[in-house]
Amino acid sequence: MGFDVGLSSREYKPIIRIAGHDVDGSLKVPYGLASIRGIGVRLGYAIAHVAGINPDRRIGFLTEDEVKRVEDVFRRPWDYGIRGFLLNRQRAPENGRDELLIGGEWELRQRMDIEFMKEIRCWKGIRHALGLKVRGQKTRTTGRKGRTVGVVRRKK
Repeated sequence: MGFDVGLSSREYKPIIRIAGHDVDGSLKVPYGLASIRGIGVRLGYAIAHVAGINPDRRIGFLTEDEVKRVEDVFRRPWDYGIRGFLLNRQRAPENGRDELLIGGEWELRQRMDIEFMKEIRCWKGIRHALGLKVRGQKTRTTGRKGRTVGVVRRKK
């Protein structure tokens, strides 16, 4: 499968609309896709590969057909062979499947997951509720909130 560089004959768009988000047209395809919330650079490379788009192309040079292919990959990534570890929601508790959520949908689902953990009072939920670190980091000196307390020096 050969990639088309396509910089000369196509017109450049400074801002391109992909999946309901404005993307800077000067960025390369994977990095432009990574500017959409819920998509990283590695997933951007995978999407460009399965959509048949050269990852070195600027996203502003994509045609309408190529943008539609990219959006179709967003909607059904598993149909294009994108592996589950690249998606941002593995083994969702609702249905047990891997999902790709983008934009506000991803943020809302993440907030709902944290609220669910708080409700069932699991360890992560308790840590979230107390405003502490969740992933096992040390908390003796870092992650403090509130005013700093100074140390009074002893007079000599």
